[in-house]
Amino acid sequence: MQSEIAAKRFAELGHITRLDIYRYLVKGGRQGVPVGEVQAALNVPSSTLSHHITRLVSVGLVVQRREGRTLYCVPQYKELFGLIEFLQEECCTNEGLTH
Repeated sequence: MQSEIAAKRFAELGHITRLDIYRYLVKGGRQGVPVGEVQAALNVPSSTLSHHITRLVSVGLVVQRREGRTLYCVPQYKELFGLIEFLQEECCTNEGLTH
């Protein structure tokens, strides 16, 4: 993953409300979570929730899917695991080097 992409994704997750939303979605699984459920669980006004979800969608961490009248937010686990891998990929590579 490119540093610029990782930085943008981490920046969006750096807001407490977006982090709470994303963590809630991740718990919901690959089928996604209805927006109304997220709103009720986190007690976020609908306009505010929409804004934050749009930000998560813009960096590829979430996609939305409509089924009838229900809008689902689906966390993108590939991107989540990519962020984790980005942080770990060079873990401890400088261990033992003199600084």
